[in-house]
Amino acid sequence: MSESHGDEQQSAPQAHATLTQETGVPSTEEALRKRHTARARSAADRTRAACRCAGVEADPGAVIAVPTAAAAKAANALRLSADALVALAEGAPDPAADARQARNAAAASVLAARTARARGADELSDAAYQAALKASQAAGTAAGREGLGRNEVLNAEAEAAEAAAVAAARAAGWV
Repeated sequence: MSESHGDEQQSAPQAHATLTQETGVPSTEEALRKRHTARARSAADRTRAACRCAGVEADPGAVIAVPTAAAAKAANALRLSADALVALAEGAPDPAADARQARNAAAASVLAARTARARGADELSDAAYQAALKASQAAGTAAGREGLGRNEVLNAEAEAAEAAAVAAARAAGWV
């Protein structure tokens, strides 16, 4: 049995965090958080752009518990995207939770894309909506049971789908 001599032992995650701070090298969890955050920010940007294109601005009064009107759904999408970004900025990095927030932002962008597509129904809007769906699905897969936010292949697929969604939104004139 060892005596503590007043010293507190660090848990493995705390020791890893201390080592990371001392060396200046980001941990795997921090690196994954940056990737998930970048994807969430991109999806949130697409949400704002699609809402702007659809004539929906961030109006806290338009956010309701069960939206039925397109404008209310888009306003909720803006709130959901913002909530995901706030959650990613708080607490210690957690790849599974961080990937879920990126998934939430991508899912919110689908709501906004649906509203924007309804305003300007053409092939480019349809393609942007479909790309938003694919980005959301890929983000969901990366966050799901198989990936838990840590699977390199699934994260790369989610990043590629997000990049394709940005390109499609740009082609549709939303961004």
